[in-house]
Amino acid sequence: MNEILTIHNACIKFRSRILFENLNFSIRRGEHWAIVGPGGAGKTALLKTIAGDFFVAGGEVVHHYYQDYRLKHQITDPLFSHRQLVELVDVKHDFTNLSHTHDFFYQQRFNASYADEAQTVEEYLRERAEKNVVKGPWTMERVIAEFNLSPLLEKHLIKLSNGETKRLRLAASLLDNPRLLLLDNPLIGLDPETRRKFDEVFKKIAQSGISLLMVTALRHIPEVVTHVLVMKNNYEMQWCTADQYRPDMVPVNHNPIALPDEKELLALLNGQQKTDFRVLVEMRNVTVRYGAVEVLQGIDWTIRPGERWALSGPNGSGKSTLLSLIYGDHPQAYANDIVLFDRKRGSGESIWDIKREIGFMSPELFQYFPGNFTCGQVVESGFFDTIGLYRHVSREQRQTALKWMEVMGIAEDEDVLFSDLSSTYQRLCLLTRALVKNPTLLILDEPCQGFDEAQQQGFRKLVDTLAAISNLSIIYVTHHREEQPLCIDHELLLK
Repeated sequence: MNEILTIHNACIKFRSRILFENLNFSIRRGEHWAIVGPGGAGKTALLKTIAGDFFVAGGEVVHHYYQDYRLKHQITDPLFSHRQLVELVDVKHDFTNLSHTHDFFYQQRFNASYADEAQTVEEYLRERAEKNVVKGPWTMERVIAEFNLSPLLEKHLIKLSNGETKRLRLAASLLDNPRLLLLDNPLIGLDPETRRKFDEVFKKIAQSGISLLMVTALRHIPEVVTHVLVMKNNYEMQWCTADQYRPDMVPVNHNPIALPDEKELLALLNGQQKTDFRVLVEMRNVTVRYGAVEVLQGIDWTIRPGERWALSGPNGSGKSTLLSLIYGDHPQAYANDIVLFDRKRGSGESIWDIKREIGFMSPELFQYFPGNFTCGQVVESGFFDTIGLYRHVSREQRQTALKWMEVMGIAEDEDVLFSDLSSTYQRLCLLTRALVKNPTLLILDEPCQGFDEAQQQGFRKLVDTLAAISNLSIIYVTHHREEQPLCIDHELLLK
């Protein structure tokens, strides 16, 4: 049989919600698929369906590659299933502490005292390799070489940048030598040079006999892809070969970020023009090191009210570390000459005094924000700068939060658990949280990861409009200049 996976008239459920009805899809040997579509169209849900994470209430999902493997190998483990032959690399990592009893938590990356609680890259890879029951061409030595992991082997998982984490997780997934590799947006958050390297690695993965199925941006289809599945609103599908694919086949998002008029935005900002501060950020010869390793060296940076900055640099250059010094999450701020909102760090101000002036969104916040709060509660937590909602919200605050949710296109998800939202809508929720309190400084670290083009365009227009009608200061991080709002007028480049 030429097919390695067949989904036939399947009804797929998650809890009490039906995700797909009459789902039909198949993958044949030698095919490598990209999945594209607007936010919320079900791209990740399809990956999780194939991985076996959702309940098949009707129809069937046939894993032919698993049946073929059983015919060719003597299997004595009664628990061996197709799950040992399929690997899903989700948008969030699942790193835990050394005893595997606790997940990492927000802010842990920036505290060296917690490093001993995490494995090193070498320990993590070795443990994955030892657990592997399926043998194949991808060994620990090979993945270290292919992904240039040698410089990272002694680094604790806690200290990895977002780009380094992506490299490691893809490498680790190959140690299982899967027959089917499922990747959820493997290229987001990567600088252009790293993306090109990933393209070459994808080709080597395909040459090793592994079939690839990946969610990706509609204009970033890796060269290895042979077929494209276009997922549309209401979970409809259309497929074509890679050479037939055109980006305009992807429908425009039916629920994009809505840009209100200036009068409405001014009302949301309470008509405030915050100009009380002389300087928002002032760094002089700032250095951050862990042991003998310097992450930042000799940084001088001043941000004044009304300035809009791009913070750029390749993966691992220290952008997130630099932002953590500003947002109050990094303990080494006290060992440096840093002034925030006219007050020198360590002069008696609290971390909450700092956070009160800042709206913040980052990949770390997305990774670690707890899922047991509703979308509305996540947004409302922005008033208090807490990771979750633990205080009473006033009627006025709730109304403001709901208005911002309407602007961001997530009002209908107000009562949905954060964990039940798609990754795109989780990010929209956290962006709304950053805006809800009308901050003096807005820090946006890769804010549009995973957004479709309509959502990206809508968010950039919103930021530009906010900048035009207020004195809002901005730090904006992205690897792609075309994703920057037009209001950006300064740049700090880390090398």
